[in-house]
Amino acid sequence: MAKVLIVDDSKMSRRMLKTIIEGIGHEIVGEGSNGEEGVKLYKETQPDIVTMDITMPEMDGINCLKAIKEFDANANVIMVTAAGQSAKLMDALKAGAKEFICKPYEPEQVINAVKEVLK
Repeated sequence: MAKVLIVDDSKMSRRMLKTIIEGIGHEIVGEGSNGEEGVKLYKETQPDIVTMDITMPEMDGINCLKAIKEFDANANVIMVTAAGQSAKLMDALKAGAKEFICKPYEPEQVINAVKEVLK
């Protein structure tokens, strides 16, 4: 069982991810609604995986990813992006994201991304 941190400004998106991830036996150790919360929660909970929205207030997902990677170079971050954000997605992958999921996503996409990161 992996410990998972969800960082997304959409409460509905966090709830959907939580349902899918808990459904395959993993534990949600925290939920953040912006990048600043994401960095703080990462340091507090030391999760095995982070799902990270790219577009958020206060600190976006790419800057949050960079801050987490500075703290822990081995962090496993799955970026969650809306369609049409390919430039930002490329920035995220260059910054160290391990996988990505495009909204709107199917449960299988989330499950496959989590399995891939845990390999």
